[in-house]
Amino acid sequence: MENHKFKAHPWHGIKAGDRAPELVTCFIEIVPTDTVKYEVDKETGYLSIDRPQKYSNIIPALYGFIPQTYSGDRVAELTNLELGRTDIEGDNDPVDICVLTEKDITHGDIIVKARPIGGFRLLDHNKADDKLIAVLENDAIYSTFNSINDVPSTVIDRLKHYFTTYKDIPGDKFPRCILTEIYDVATAHEIIRRSIEDYQIYMDGK
Repeated sequence: MENHKFKAHPWHGIKAGDRAPELVTCFIEIVPTDTVKYEVDKETGYLSIDRPQKYSNIIPALYGFIPQTYSGDRVAELTNLELGRTDIEGDNDPVDICVLTEKDITHGDIIVKARPIGGFRLLDHNKADDKLIAVLENDAIYSTFNSINDVPSTVIDRLKHYFTTYKDIPGDKFPRCILTEIYDVATAHEIIRRSIEDYQIYMDGK
């Protein structure tokens, strides 16, 4: 019987990378020119429209997730430890990642190689919703960055504004997403390691 090749499921059919957590494969869902938020449908693997972007709230970087990761108990444990809490859970999604590049990439539904340099510790309704920050491998400008501290403050501020407002609904009295910490590369690596373990536990239980 002839072997057929099919498009891999972006979450389950692509590996995080042999050099993870130092260098990871990322599936990009949305880019800065998108005026709607796309996200992968977990069942089919196709991109689906999540919601239109409000106002001028546009993602300032490539945005997607690391395949074969999962924000479960191991990721939540680190957040609880860092915040001195016990009530935070994982958000049950693959770990999100922003990829900085000087290139104009016009559409998502692609995979890229990126090097994590830090991240944002976010809580979404008391669930761990980390946003890792990475640089595109071999990027002409950003590949020289080795730490979140190398990123210009204007870029950090734009990312902070996006992630602390993009899920808000007009009329809300309180923000849905709370930024509790900006962390450096070592913590980003630990999040990735734990999320890979969470993914293995998640798949073993299915």
